[in-house]
Amino acid sequence: MKNKIKLAFMMTALAVAPALAHEGHDHHGFSAGEPGDPNKPARTIEIAMSEMSYEPSNIDVKRGEQIRFVLRNVGKEDHEFLLATTKENLAHAEVMKKHPHMEHDDPNGVRLAPNKTAEIVWKFTKSGTFEFSCLIPDHRDYGMVGHVTVK
Repeated sequence: MKNKIKLAFMMTALAVAPALAHEGHDHHGFSAGEPGDPNKPARTIEIAMSEMSYEPSNIDVKRGEQIRFVLRNVGKEDHEFLLATTKENLAHAEVMKKHPHMEHDDPNGVRLAPNKTAEIVWKFTKSGTFEFSCLIPDHRDYGMVGHVTVK
C-alpha cells in the first residue's frame, strides 16, 4: 500500500513538473531551496500547529539562510507541515484526497500526531514566496496554510 501511495505522489509530481519548468521553477529539486545541514548554525523558528492554523503563519527569511523549524502539534488531530509552492501543494492535496493517511518521507514535510514534535532543517536558496500547508483532506481548505517570504 505504501508503495502505491508513493507511486501516486510521484506520478502527480511528474505531471506537474513540466508546468513548473515553464514557470521558471527547477523541477529537479525542491522549489523552496534544499534540505539544510543540521550540523551548521540555523535560526530556530517554532511553529504550533492546531485546528486549523499555524502560529506563526507568516515568516520572513533571507536568501541563503538556514532555518530549523521546530514543529509542535498542539491540536487534537494529526496535522502536517509541507513546504513547497502553492501549485505543488495543491497538486499534492489532490493525491491526499485519495490517500488521506499518506505518510511523508520527504525532507520538506512531516505529519505529526497530537502532542508530538518534529524538526525540519531547511536552507532557503531561492527567492520568492513559498507556502507550508496541511494537506490532510479539508485542513488546507479550512485555513491551515502559512507563507515563507525569501528576500
